[in-house]
Amino acid sequence: MPSFDLRLSTLRAAYRAKATTPAKLIGELREKAAALDAEFHLFIHLLSDAEIAPYLDALEGHSPDSLPLYGVPFAIKDNIDLAGIPTTAACPAFAYTPGESATLVAQLIALGAVPIGKANLDQFATGLNGTRSPYGKCRNSVHPDYPSGGSSAGSALAVALGVASFALGTDTAGSGRVPAALNNLVGLKATKGLLSTAGVVPACRTLDCVTYFTATAREASELLALTGPSGSGKSTLLRCIAGLERGAVGHIECSREVWLDSRLRVNARPQQRSVGLVFQQYALFPHMTALENVEAALGHRPRQVRRDRWTGRRH
Repeated sequence: MPSFDLRLSTLRAAYRAKATTPAKLIGELREKAAALDAEFHLFIHLLSDAEIAPYLDALEGHSPDSLPLYGVPFAIKDNIDLAGIPTTAACPAFAYTPGESATLVAQLIALGAVPIGKANLDQFATGLNGTRSPYGKCRNSVHPDYPSGGSSAGSALAVALGVASFALGTDTAGSGRVPAALNNLVGLKATKGLLSTAGVVPACRTLDCVTYFTATAREASELLALTGPSGSGKSTLLRCIAGLERGAVGHIECSREVWLDSRLRVNARPQQRSVGLVFQQYALFPHMTALENVEAALGHRPRQVRRDRWTGRRH
C-alpha cells in the first residue's frame, strides 16, 4: 500500500514542484482509505469522485501561493456538518443532510483544503475508546489489538494512517486529546470559543470545542493561526504563536499591541504531544500556563492562580 508524506510544508513543496496534483493525490488517498476502512473502520462516509469534484474545481486558477491550504486533504468527524453530506453522529436514526457546512469547515475549504470523508466516532461523541459505533470499532493505528481511543476515533486514524494531512474532531472531556495520545499525534484543543462550533452536533454545548489532529505541533499551530478569530490583535497573537510572523518556533517576539508590553520576549518550545497545548512558555505571567497566558492576551480575565514559591505547586 503506498505511503504519502502529507505534512503541510511537504505537500506545498510537492505541488509547487508539480510532482503531483490535488486530483491525483486525493484519488490515491481515497483508494488507500477504502482499503484500510475494512480493518480500521475509520470512515462513516468516504466522499465519492462526484462529491469531491466541486472542491477540486474550486482550486482551478489557484496555487499554494494564493491559498495556504491548497489541495490539502482533511477528514471531518461525523458530528460536524459538511454541506450535502449526511451527518450521523454515528447514529443512523439521527442522520440528517445539512444545507451548509459548519463554520470551521467552510473556513478550511475557502483556504483551499479538500474534504475526503466523514470520520467514525463513539456515538454522539460520548465515549473515550472508539468502539461505541454501529459503523464498526476503530482499531489502534500502532497496535491494532488495542482500541483507537475516542470519541474522535476516525479523525485520529485518518491522520495516523496517512490518508489526511489533518482532521477535525471535537473535545468536550478528552475526545480529541485521548485518541491523539493513543495514535502518536498532536491533538489541539484550543481555548473554548476560539474556534467556531456552529454546525457541530452538541455533546455539551457549553463545553464543546472543535479540535485539530496533526502529525506535528507546528502544523496544529499553523491551522489554529489560519482559522482563529479575526481582528488585528487576536490574529497577530495566533500567528506569533504559529511562528508565521515575527520570529520562529522556539523563539518568538510579539508586538506591544498583542502583549501590551513591547519589551516582552516569549521563549517557547514544543509542548508534549496530545495535551491540547502547542507551546509551553515562560513569560508574561510565569505563574500561569501557556493557555492562561493566551486567554489573558485575548482579553479574558486571568485566572487567579498562585504558585508556592518553595514547592512550585499551583493553587
